[in-house]
Amino acid sequence: MSIVRYTEDHEYIRIEEDVAVLGISGYAQDQLGDVVFVELPEVGKKIQKGDFVAVVESVKAAGEVLAPVSGEIVAVNDELENSPSKINEDAMGEGWIAKLKLLDTSELDDLMDEESYAAFIKDNE
Repeated sequence: MSIVRYTEDHEYIRIEEDVAVLGISGYAQDQLGDVVFVELPEVGKKIQKGDFVAVVESVKAAGEVLAPVSGEIVAVNDELENSPSKINEDAMGEGWIAKLKLLDTSELDDLMDEESYAAFIKDNE
C-alpha cells in the first residue's frame, strides 16, 4: 500500500517502497485544463523542499511544480514529452512527473493526507 501526501499548491507525493512519485493532483489538472507541454527535471538533480522542479503548460495557463520534499531525481516520466495529456487522463497514475529518492522522510509530516487535502479543496473553492 502506498502513502500519498499533498501540498497546498496541489502537488502530490506518493511513497512506493524506497522512492517517492511526484506529480500534480487530479484537482490541479482539472483546473489547468488540457495539458499541452511538460518541462521535466534532469535525472540526478538534487532538490530541496519548495524548489522548482517542472513546468506544466495547458491551454489555459502554465504552472510550476514545486518539490513537496527534498530529494534527488532518480527518474522522469519521458512519456509526457510526447503525450502530456497523460496528466489529464491519469494525473495520479501514468501522469506522474518524476521519482525522487527522499532525503528526509520527516518532511512528509508537513503535508496533507487525502482527507485533509479534500477538506482543503472544499474550503478554498
